[in-house]
Amino acid sequence: MDALQQQAEQAIAEGSKSFAAATRLFRPDMRRDVMLLYSWCRHCDDVTDGQDKGRGQHAAASSAVIKQLKTDSLDAHAGTPGDLFPFQALASVCQRHALPEAVIRDHIQGFERDANGWRPETEHDLLEYCYFVAGAVGILMARIMGVRDPNILLRACDLGLAFQLTNIARDVVEDARADRCYIPAEWLQGQGVIERDLARADASAKVYPLVCRLVTLAEPYYASANIGIRALPGRAAWAIATARSVYRDIGIQLLNSHPEVIQQRSYTSKSRKVWRMITGGSQVLGGRILEHSLSRNADLWTPRSASEWA
Repeated sequence: MDALQQQAEQAIAEGSKSFAAATRLFRPDMRRDVMLLYSWCRHCDDVTDGQDKGRGQHAAASSAVIKQLKTDSLDAHAGTPGDLFPFQALASVCQRHALPEAVIRDHIQGFERDANGWRPETEHDLLEYCYFVAGAVGILMARIMGVRDPNILLRACDLGLAFQLTNIARDVVEDARADRCYIPAEWLQGQGVIERDLARADASAKVYPLVCRLVTLAEPYYASANIGIRALPGRAAWAIATARSVYRDIGIQLLNSHPEVIQQRSYTSKSRKVWRMITGGSQVLGGRILEHSLSRNADLWTPRSASEWA
């Protein structure tokens, strides 16, 4: 195991136990590159939030910090990463998999929005943000797994969108306490909710329908991604199917609960994660022939930059 991989192993073990478990299903070379890309993504997230591996109090980064993050990331893409591990990790995977610069730029745009205290006005705004911070990562991960077909890359993007919508639904109260809101203003107005209601325990009954709406919005993107997963190499398909099921369970748990649940962070139990890992392979294999040829739903939101992913 080389030095980059050792640092990536540590980063993913400390930053995401769920994803760390899923990566064990990849073949060794693919697992290494997935972890390296994760390390850069984790670093970007931490720099933006002023956190360490997702922990600690939120402290929004300055525009100068995000500008430097963008410069360092694009330098890494160009093959001159400097001495910091996250950018060396990015340079390594960019070199091996020809990751598109446009997608790297798109990913940084999400962090620029967070640093500027951005709020979504419409559902389109919300989905575009989800693309920047998570759909773009889905595309980069899919390319590491050998995907070049634009239709399958779109489905990888769909999985990222679904993951982020689940994240937002789970963290509505936590985000509100950190002075962040990712629920579109038009949704808030329609429900008669103002931002300061989001963190109030006595407003849970009013806020809960918005959380359920986020979960419901994620569902067609999870469904689209499920078909795209079946185009991945066998072990990669198993790993991503497991991650998809584990994350989707969080949303379903919210949807089938009660308003007070939003005051606590929802998660998938260890036993449930193990079950999803065991069943992930059979779910993928069971649907390959039946669903692989289905076309993507034209009503799903599509990023403007999709033509630049190849």
